[in-house]
Amino acid sequence: MPDIKNRHILIVAGEASGDLHGAALIRAIKKLDQGMTVRGIGGKKMEEAGVDIIVPASDLAVVGLTEVFPKVMNHLRAYAHMRSFLRNTRPDLLILIDYPDFNIFLARTAKRFKVPVLYYISPQIWGWRSGRVKKIAERVNKMAVILPFEKEFYLKTGADVDVEYVGHPLMDAIPDNLDKGMISKELGLDKGMPVLGLLPGSRTEEIKNLLPSMIGAAGILSSRYNGLQCVLPLAPTLSLEFIKSFTDRTTLKISICTKDIYSALSVCDIALVASGTATLETALMGVPMVVAYRMSPLSFAIGKTVAKVSHVSLVNLIAGEEIVPEVLQDAVTPEGLADKVSAILDNKGLRNDMIMKLRKVRESLGGKGASERTARIAMDIINNNNRCCR
Repeated sequence: MPDIKNRHILIVAGEASGDLHGAALIRAIKKLDQGMTVRGIGGKKMEEAGVDIIVPASDLAVVGLTEVFPKVMNHLRAYAHMRSFLRNTRPDLLILIDYPDFNIFLARTAKRFKVPVLYYISPQIWGWRSGRVKKIAERVNKMAVILPFEKEFYLKTGADVDVEYVGHPLMDAIPDNLDKGMISKELGLDKGMPVLGLLPGSRTEEIKNLLPSMIGAAGILSSRYNGLQCVLPLAPTLSLEFIKSFTDRTTLKISICTKDIYSALSVCDIALVASGTATLETALMGVPMVVAYRMSPLSFAIGKTVAKVSHVSLVNLIAGEEIVPEVLQDAVTPEGLADKVSAILDNKGLRNDMIMKLRKVRESLGGKGASERTARIAMDIINNNNRCCR
C-alpha cells in the first residue's frame, strides 16, 4: 500500500499549453497536499510549480503527423522513462494532459501496472480519430474536459467513460488588472499608433512555417497603416535568440514581450495567430484576429481525410461558426495575411461584430476554478484508490 505521507503523482504534458495548465493543476494539488511528490514530462512552468522534470517537453513537441518522425527516438526514450517509473515506483496517480498519441499509449501501460489515470484536457477526438474513445474508455479512470461540448460528445458515443466538465483553465490565467500604459511603455510602443500582434506559435516548426509570412504581412501592413508597430510574445518553450534570428532580418519595429501572452495582447489592436491555444487566449482578451495554419503537405492531406470538423481554430469550433478568418496552407502568404487583416481594420462594423462574438466565446467557458476542480478530482482518485488497497 502507498505511504499516505509520501504520495506520488506522475504527470505528462508534452506541449507549451499543457505545461501552463499542468503547472496550475500541480499548484492546486499541492494546496491540498503539500507533501505530494510530482515527477514527469513538462516544461519550465511545471518545474517552477514543483515538478521534478524527467523529460523536457521541448524534446517532444511537434506539429502535424509526418513531423513526428525526426523525434521518434526522443519519444521512445521518454516512454521508456515513464514506463520505468510506472513499474518501479507505482505512483498513486498518472495525470495525462492532452498530447494523445503518446498519452493514450502510456495509459495502457499504467493500467497494466494498476496505476489509476486521470486525463485532463481531452484529445480533440470530436474533430478526428474518434475511434480513440474506445481506448480511452478502456485505459482511463476519469476524463476532466475543458470545453463545454466535450462531455456531451463522450456521452453520445455510448462509451463507458467517466467524464466531468471542469471549465477552461485559461479563465484562471487571465490577469485581472493589466496596466496597458505601463506595458506599452515597457515595450517601447508609440502612443496612439496601431499595434499588430504576431503570435506564430510555441514550437520551432510553427515558427519556421509561419513567422516569415507574418513578418512579411506586417511589412505590407506598415505601408497601409502609418506608424504600425508589432508585438510578439515569446513562448516559454522558445529562446529569444531563435526568435530574433527571424525578427532581426527586418527593419520593422517588432517588440518582443518576454512577460506573458496576456500582457502582449492587452496592447494589440489586432493579431495574426497560429492555430492552437493562442487563438483562445487572444479571444479571451477580446482582440480581433486572423488565424494561420500550415504544416507539411502530407500531414495536411492526411488530416483533411480524417477530420470531422469544418474549422481548425478553437475559437470557431467553440462558437460553432467562423467568427475569425482562417488562412490555411499555401494561402499563408504575406499578401494573403495582410489582406485579411486589412479587411477587419477597414470595416468597423465587421471588427465590432467580431469583438462581440469573441466576448460570447469567453462567456461560454464559464468562470474560474478549473485547476482547483481538477485537483479535487485527482485527490479523490488517490484517496479512493488508497482505501481500496488497504
